[in-house]
Amino acid sequence: MGRQAGGNRALLPAEGGRQMSTTHPYVGLWVTADGHIRHKLLPSGRYVEARGSRERAYEGRYEVTADHIDYWDDTGFTADGDFIDGVLHHAGMILYRR
Repeated sequence: MGRQAGGNRALLPAEGGRQMSTTHPYVGLWVTADGHIRHKLLPSGRYVEARGSRERAYEGRYEVTADHIDYWDDTGFTADGDFIDGVLHHAGMILYRR
């Protein structure tokens, strides 16, 4: 699993050997206002997208650069988005942190 890096902050390997902190501000659950779309950004650099009752509709990896996020779905689909004022804007959707 991850290594300890100073204090309680665990560092986990992300894609390409980079390290992502479990305390990164964007790691966690992001949800549309109606709760239909749910993105779980994992500290490992992977994500799981749920849609309605489909808890694992899409899965893949992601990378955050500043306030921009790029997604690479395991099926080959790519997408991106931006975090603006604590809200994720992605593919015409607005997701809020839960």
